[in-house]
Amino acid sequence: MAFNDPIAELLTKIRNAKGAQHRYVDLSFSKIKVKILEILKAHGFIENFLVNEEKYKIRVFLRYTKDREPVIHGLKRISRGGLRRYIGYAKIPPVFNGMGVAILSTPKGVVDGETARTLKVGGELLCTIW
Repeated sequence: MAFNDPIAELLTKIRNAKGAQHRYVDLSFSKIKVKILEILKAHGFIENFLVNEEKYKIRVFLRYTKDREPVIHGLKRISRGGLRRYIGYAKIPPVFNGMGVAILSTPKGVVDGETARTLKVGGELLCTIW
């Protein structure tokens, strides 16, 4: 199945894999997906991800607690193709009382909410993860 929205594909496949308690999920390759996955790995939401550029695939290893509970509790796509959401750096919302992360596409690249506040750049609010 082909998706027109690579971010929605990423979030949906991770949401479905964690619901079925899979260890990993395979995705089609996209540069923006790699940037988002780097942020998720840095914040501890996923174990790791591997990029196979020859086959244009990404394998994402999900992270679970010792009780087999997924670390990711929620994923929400904010900005969509039909309705873009732009915000300034001062209005970046805290996600789940600071336990989650907002991901933005800014002139400085795809960054998390804390980095955007530090760099004082706003942009398109892509998604939130907690």
